[in-house]
Amino acid sequence: MQIRDLPYADPGVPDIRSGGRFLLWLGRRQLGAQVKCLLWGLLFQLGIAGLPIGVGVAVQAVVDRDGGRLALGVGLLVLLGVAIAAGDTMAHRVAVTNWITAAARVQQLLSRKTAELGAVLTRRVAAGEVVAVSTGDVEKIGWFVEAASRFAAAAVTLVVVCVGLVLYQPDLGAVVALGIPVLALAALPLLPRATRRADAQREKAGRATELASDTVAGLRVLRGIGGEELFLGRYRAASQEVREAAVHSARMWALIAAVQVLLPGLLLLTIVVYGARLALDGRVSVGELVTVYGAVALTHHPLRNFEEIAMAYSFSRPSAKRAARVLSLARTTPGRPEADGAEPGRELPAGDLYDPVTGVLAPTGRFTAVVCGDPDAAGRLADRLGGHPPEPGEDHASVLLGGVALDELTLDAARTAVLVQDKDPVLLSGTLRELLDVPSSGAVAARAALDAAQCGDVLDALAQASVDTGGDPMRTRITERGRSLSGGQRQRLALARSLVTDPEVLVLDEPTSAVDSHTESRVAAGIKRLRTGRTTVVLASSPLLLDLADRVVLVHEGAAVAVGTHRELLATEPRYRAVVTREPDEPAGHAGQAGRDGDDEPGPLAKLDEELQEELRDELEGESA
Repeated sequence: MQIRDLPYADPGVPDIRSGGRFLLWLGRRQLGAQVKCLLWGLLFQLGIAGLPIGVGVAVQAVVDRDGGRLALGVGLLVLLGVAIAAGDTMAHRVAVTNWITAAARVQQLLSRKTAELGAVLTRRVAAGEVVAVSTGDVEKIGWFVEAASRFAAAAVTLVVVCVGLVLYQPDLGAVVALGIPVLALAALPLLPRATRRADAQREKAGRATELASDTVAGLRVLRGIGGEELFLGRYRAASQEVREAAVHSARMWALIAAVQVLLPGLLLLTIVVYGARLALDGRVSVGELVTVYGAVALTHHPLRNFEEIAMAYSFSRPSAKRAARVLSLARTTPGRPEADGAEPGRELPAGDLYDPVTGVLAPTGRFTAVVCGDPDAAGRLADRLGGHPPEPGEDHASVLLGGVALDELTLDAARTAVLVQDKDPVLLSGTLRELLDVPSSGAVAARAALDAAQCGDVLDALAQASVDTGGDPMRTRITERGRSLSGGQRQRLALARSLVTDPEVLVLDEPTSAVDSHTESRVAAGIKRLRTGRTTVVLASSPLLLDLADRVVLVHEGAAVAVGTHRELLATEPRYRAVVTREPDEPAGHAGQAGRDGDDEPGPLAKLDEELQEELRDELEGESA
């Protein structure tokens, strides 16, 4: 795999049983590239290790005044120089390719898992940790994959050097063969402590990243309550903790680096002293001493790879562990069939949407409103209606669409059939045209969806803010999460995006909570008009929305307890009236008597909205005519 061929058509199925197994799986997936890097690395490292041979031959030729051997030594040095240049260039090229392609593979796996889990991901893993895994951790994992092949080349080179020196000059070679393994393994006792310090640093860095992410996300709220300095102080304290942990970790790695410099120096001194004595005794020649000394001196380069692989593994192991933990998250709970195991090519089901847990039924092609007194319960119901995985401890019964369990569908099929827009939808950065360019049936145009969501003022604001697009709001860029727009404008743009998709079933959780009453009434009319013949479920408690619904379901304490129209339930169901009108619940007997006598009147909020409801009905009747 070359960089130009990215992304992968299929990044594969990772081994996520542990961080180490995940790293091993990545290495196996790039085995061919690793072998190529190993071979180029051997050419480079052995070329360096062979330099003392050429130097020794040349020095001895000068001592012996042998021109032929001198030419041989010079030619050998030239040949080794070419090998070193070619090996270093290609090894670096392949190593960087391995780094980038490994990081790209991990990013693709994380992206695929994010798309699979959707909003469930941030409920199970902190947003800061997700950011840390997809950025810094990916780089560290790629670093280890890249360093592994160079380490293997260095290890093979050291073995060749030791064996070669023992055969070339047994007396000095034996000293080198005993000293090199000690140098290579000298840092091992220090690694556990260095790893713990590095882990502590990354943990504090992850918390600081999470704090920064949360602060940026809630900046508008912080400014509203004057909390900028408070959170700025918290982030400063967190960043100082990260700095102190980084310094604490760096001290240990500096000690390891010092050991890697000190011990080779001691080995060189030993070779010089011992070799000088052997030379005085006539047991070694000057050329042999120069060769052995040069070979030992040049082992410093491959020994540095031992330090690097130790550092790379120390940093990448917890990173791989975090990545494996994210990748191990499943959309379904254990024991339930995975969505990807469904029969391919199966047609999308159609029919009534039914939740066996609460008993909520949304007839096909109808506008159904669901009223929950608990907003959290409403959010969980919306997720369940969309086939999202339940929270721990919740009932695992699957929602049925046309009698088919959503859990039996592939993820793509389930998302195509049922779309859920939660109460806090996210707008990604980009132009308005890009925002509305989503997978859809093609039956609803972007302009029609914007009109239904009452986005006229949003288009005007975007047109005025557009300087280089000729006043075209569709080409105006929307900042990250739509921060340049008001809450109501963001909510209506998100609603327009959902309407454009035109799913078989659309579930909206409080789609008009951030707009005023007059806008809300028109948005409600636009939703009903545009979704005619399609199944629409709205979780809301606004009378303006409820009065337009074909069917209203009251969910109380996790179960559907009443079904009817808005006016029927307002007159006969005290629990419904308490939620919708914000009035205290009335005794059941009193409510029943009031319904029979016909003297029960709606509360103050219902009276306040009555004029808007009448205006809305007149508008709909006029459009129908």
